[in-house]
Amino acid sequence: MIHEALAEAIGEVTGLHPRVDHAESVGGGCINETLAVPTAEGARLFIKLNDARRLDMFEAELAGLQALEACGGVRVPRALGCGLAGGRAWLALEYLPLGGRGGGARLGEGLARQHRCTAEAFGWDRDNTIGASPQPNAWDADWVRFWRERRLGFQLELAKRHGHGGELQRLGERLLDRVGDFFTDYRPVPSLLHGDLWGGNWGVLDSGEPVVFDPAVYYGDREADIAMTELFGGFGTDFRAAYEAAWPLDPGYRVRRTLYNLYHILNHLNLFGGGYLGQSIAMIERLLAEVQ
Repeated sequence: MIHEALAEAIGEVTGLHPRVDHAESVGGGCINETLAVPTAEGARLFIKLNDARRLDMFEAELAGLQALEACGGVRVPRALGCGLAGGRAWLALEYLPLGGRGGGARLGEGLARQHRCTAEAFGWDRDNTIGASPQPNAWDADWVRFWRERRLGFQLELAKRHGHGGELQRLGERLLDRVGDFFTDYRPVPSLLHGDLWGGNWGVLDSGEPVVFDPAVYYGDREADIAMTELFGGFGTDFRAAYEAAWPLDPGYRVRRTLYNLYHILNHLNLFGGGYLGQSIAMIERLLAEVQ
């Protein structure tokens, strides 16, 4: 049975004795099955399950959480291990009960600390995923080229494969040629990014300590993380004020915010369909108007 195989596999990796026969299904997004699993030692684990073919996704998530934990900016669930059991891929994390209130200012301060963890180039040592989409992260010393090719260009090519041609591709090609125009007097440093920092990917412990999870980690311009916090809501003014008190943003962020959030809207177009097509085109038109 999957329960027996899963318990054995998790136990071998973590040294704990999970009681998967007492597992409870919990909310965790639309990509994975998620379980809260007690252990014989009295702890609880947060387990993600998916098809065996998605093991690489869990391996990348585990590595990303470990990188964020090592940085020490914002707390993340401790990543305990991943593997295959009973024909399914699994990822075991520390279970953190999220139900506290506030935490926005501490999140802003912690994110600024995280962004001061830097690398020599942009990217990461492995590819990962953004939602269910591939996210290529090959290292590049040139941020403009990285964003043009591995972010916007990659998503536009996916959109073409999904049948979104025409105006999107015509305008998209024009924008790709002009990406450098948004960085004439701004030189970002390669900061450690969460990569998918929307309101559903953070919470607060009863102690008031903020926690982030479900990352799509890479080293990039810190503005990309901040931009996403404005895309779907879920972050208060205390968060932003604390972040900027710790590390003020460049004045050009106001325009580049749209450049960075276009990546996520294109990804939503590729994941969820044509409802995001008009928004994608409108964002590209707005960006092109800035560099005419």
